[in-house]
Amino acid sequence: MSISFETTQSVAVLGGGPGGYEAALAAAQLGAEVTVVERAGIGGSAVITDVVPSKSLIATADAAVAIAGAGDLGVQLFAKGKDGKPLKPEIAINLSAVNKRLLTLARQQSDDMRAALAEAGVRIISGHGRLEGDNAVVVSTGPGGTDFDRIEADTLVVSVGASPRELASAKPDGDRILTWTQLYNMSALPEHLIVVGSGVTGAEFAGAYMNLGAKVTLVSSRDQVLPGEDKDAAAVLERVFKRGGMKLLSKSRADKVENTGEGVVVTLSDGRTVEGSHCLMAVGSIPNTRGIGLEEAGVQMTESGHIQVNRVARTSVPNIYAAGDCTTFVPLASVASMQGRTAVFHALGDVVIPLERRRITSNIFTAPEIATVGWQEKEIEDGHINGVVHKLPLAANPRAKMMGIKDGFVKLIAREGSGTVIGGVIVGPRASELIYPIAIAVERRLTVDQVSRVFAVYPSLSGSITDAARAMHVVDHNVYGG
Repeated sequence: MSISFETTQSVAVLGGGPGGYEAALAAAQLGAEVTVVERAGIGGSAVITDVVPSKSLIATADAAVAIAGAGDLGVQLFAKGKDGKPLKPEIAINLSAVNKRLLTLARQQSDDMRAALAEAGVRIISGHGRLEGDNAVVVSTGPGGTDFDRIEADTLVVSVGASPRELASAKPDGDRILTWTQLYNMSALPEHLIVVGSGVTGAEFAGAYMNLGAKVTLVSSRDQVLPGEDKDAAAVLERVFKRGGMKLLSKSRADKVENTGEGVVVTLSDGRTVEGSHCLMAVGSIPNTRGIGLEEAGVQMTESGHIQVNRVARTSVPNIYAAGDCTTFVPLASVASMQGRTAVFHALGDVVIPLERRRITSNIFTAPEIATVGWQEKEIEDGHINGVVHKLPLAANPRAKMMGIKDGFVKLIAREGSGTVIGGVIVGPRASELIYPIAIAVERRLTVDQVSRVFAVYPSLSGSITDAARAMHVVDHNVYGG
C-alpha cells in the first residue's frame, strides 16, 4: 500500500537504531524524502554493541552446553592417545575468536541495514546530530565539530537509544571493570567474573560466561534473580545457575568496585568483599538525550531524561516523535521498531494501531530462555484482573524427554469465565520462538478452547501449549455446543 501526497513530505530521523531504521524504511515506503543521522553506524548500539553481539555470544555458550551435555543422549566424544586408548577431550573456548566472530556478525548486520536504507532511497549522514527547533536537525560531520549539515523536515523522529549506566564508585575502565559494551575486548575467558546487577542484562551475561566455563558470582540487590519477572521462571533460572556452579549473592548491594591491577575487589554495603578477575557492571542504562536540543524544542522529558511519548510514539511537540530506549515506553528492540513504524504511519496519515503494552512479547536469552506476553500471574494475585493460571512442566513433554530437557514450563493465563487468553510464560529452549502462538492468542483475543483446537505436531514442545489450553477448557453450551 502507498500513499500519495499533494506535496512531498520530509522526514528526518535522529539515530539509526531499530526504531530509527524502521521509521526511515516506513517513511520511504510512503513516498517521503528521508534523512537518517547516525553517529556510530546503522543499527545503533542494539546491533553494534548490544543485542546482536550479546545474543551471538549466548549462542556460542548454548553450543558449549549442548556439546557438554551430549553424553546424556548417548553421544560420546573421544580422541585416541598414543597408546591407542580413547581420551575424553575437554571443551575449550577461544574467546578471542568468539569475540571476533560476533563483532563481525554485528558489523555485517549493520552493513546490511545500511544497504537496505540506501536501496529505499534514504539519505544517510554520519555524525552527531541535534534538534534545532521543531523542524530541523543540525549535524556535526567534521573532526572537532568543524563541519555542519542542516536538514529541515516536516517530521522529526528521535531514536537515540541509551548507554550503560555508570556509578562513580565503580567507574568502568575497559580493563577489569567493564560495561556490557566493553566485554568484547577480552582476549581470554575471565578467571572469575563478578556480575553486579541481576536484571535481564546481568542474568544473560552471567549465564553465558558460566556456560562458557568461567567462574561467576552474581551480585543482586534484590531477593531474586530477574526482579519483576515471573517468580516461577526466576526460581527455575536460579536453580540452573546454582547447579552450574554460579554463586548468587542476593540482597547484596555493591557499594564500590576497585581495580587492583591483578583483579577486582567488590565491596558490598554490609562490608563484605568479593574478589575476582573482572567485574561486569549491569546496573541499568540512561537515555542518550542530553544536549541534543530536546528541551529547547519544547519536548517533555522525565527526570531520568526519557522522552515522554504516547501510544503512537508522539511527543508533546506535534511533529516530533520518538522511539526506542530513549522513550518512556518498553525498552526492547522489537518495541523500538514498532514505535518507529507507528510514528511515521501516524505522521504521514497511514492507518495506525496504537501500541498496547499488554500485547508486547519479551524474551530473556538465558539458558533456559524466559519468554512472556500479556498479563502475568502476580497481577492476578494482586487483584488487578480476574484470571486463571495453568502451568505444565516441560519435563513431562515427550519431545522434551527426547531432547534431554529437564528445566522449564509452559504457563497459560486466561480470563476467568470467558477463557480468553490474556497472557503466558514459557521457560525452556527457544522460548523466544515458542511464545509466538500465545502472543497471537493474546493479540486476537482467542479463547483457550480455540487455541486447543489448533493441531500441534506430535511430538513437539509447542504441544504443551495446546495441552495447557485443553486443561483450561471452558464449558459453555451456548457458545461451544453441548
